[in-house]
Amino acid sequence: MRNFLLLGLTIALLGVQEIKAQEHRFDPPWNTPPESALNFTVPGIDNIPDLYGDIENPQLTVFFAGNQFMVVDDLLASFKQEYPQYERIFVETLPPGILAKQIKGGSITIGNLRITHKPDIYTASKRAINEMADYFSHTQVYCYNNICLMVPKGNPANISTLNDLGNDKVRISMPNPQWEGIGEQIKASYRKAGGEQLVKKIMEDKVNDGSTYLTKIHHRESPMRVLYG
Repeated sequence: MRNFLLLGLTIALLGVQEIKAQEHRFDPPWNTPPESALNFTVPGIDNIPDLYGDIENPQLTVFFAGNQFMVVDDLLASFKQEYPQYERIFVETLPPGILAKQIKGGSITIGNLRITHKPDIYTASKRAINEMADYFSHTQVYCYNNICLMVPKGNPANISTLNDLGNDKVRISMPNPQWEGIGEQIKASYRKAGGEQLVKKIMEDKVNDGSTYLTKIHHRESPMRVLYG
């Protein structure tokens, strides 16, 4: 009985140590939170970083492509300064493919929260916008961007070209084409750089052995995987 109790105590203590060892120092949200009477954000548990602003009866609802969370603070501040009548704005910064499914289905559930807001504005790639053209009265190109590689500080794996990503020792984190259209563009870049051999290596072989990780929410998972190593 004594041995059993000691073993139980050891397991319990190890469990506590593992919980304390969890790191949240880089966890989102990375935006400036709106002012409120109470800010109850618990890193790693209650943080909902891709829902922003006033969810109750918003005057304007915007669905941004996920990686545009970086401009939300400055953009909304400037917008409200120019259009002060818009006091309650609700923003989502989820992957465009997820936002498209939300628009088509009329709702989304995140954790225990169900959202049924319809966007006044939806931003996404040209292909995604074309596929959603029937849902909006007007579409307009407003920016262009380039695909780039993000590596840990100092570039320890000496990545210089896309072909370097075929190395068995290189771990890759990239958008899953199933969720984000940019994933197909990345595959096309692999094909242009190294042909079907590189595409197969990265998108099949390395996915199977775990060295290529296909994200569900690339603009959060990939930076965190780099930050936490």
